[in-house]
Amino acid sequence: MEPKRLTKGHTKMICGVCSGLAEYLNVDVTLVRLGTAVLTAVWGTGLVAYIVAAIIMPEPPLE
Repeated sequence: MEPKRLTKGHTKMICGVCSGLAEYLNVDVTLVRLGTAVLTAVWGTGLVAYIVAAIIMPEPPLE
């Protein structure tokens, strides 16, 4: 079995970072998006983390 890789998700809203993280962690994408929104609103770190992840996360493989 091939190990799991963190890639951008197939169900994109902006760049696919939250959906890719949700697929990797096997949780609902809404929870990840909500967590990102809360981190952005409270400390501003969610936006910075999202931008960095959007730059460094690879695109999902074509299926």
